[in-house]
Amino acid sequence: MRLIKIFVRLLLVSFSLNSFGEFKAEPTDIVGFWLSENKKGVVEIYPKGDAFEGKIVWVKDIYEGKADVKFDIHNPDKSKRKQPLIGLVNLKNFKFDGREWSGGTIYDPQKGKTYKAFMRLSKKDTMKLRGFIGISLFGRTEVWSRQKSATPDSYEKN
Repeated sequence: MRLIKIFVRLLLVSFSLNSFGEFKAEPTDIVGFWLSENKKGVVEIYPKGDAFEGKIVWVKDIYEGKADVKFDIHNPDKSKRKQPLIGLVNLKNFKFDGREWSGGTIYDPQKGKTYKAFMRLSKKDTMKLRGFIGISLFGRTEVWSRQKSATPDSYEKN
């Protein structure tokens, strides 16, 4: 009986420890520069009113001289197709609920599609962003990494 009580206490402690080892986040911990999983872009996340949004601040092809400007050529709104990607707000209306930033949307300029999304920090400098259609079961998760500035750390001169 005593062994069972000890086991139950250890189990309860492990469940209460930060949701299976996830980083315990504060509302503004998401603020900063984030390199996308494919390493082709950096998004700056910042507060806007009582929510958070993000804009594209770095595009690999521009930095490497493969293009002078990249435009939002896949936007379903034809009037926005000449809008540069740099400065494009692609994360909107995320609100912190104590564990994650949810209720927002992510716009994918490579496909011209907008998805419901939520973001969660797994570590201080690692974010999991899940975009989905309808329910989160039907979606995809990317892992983004925090950067010191708009230019990815790997491109900074030492």
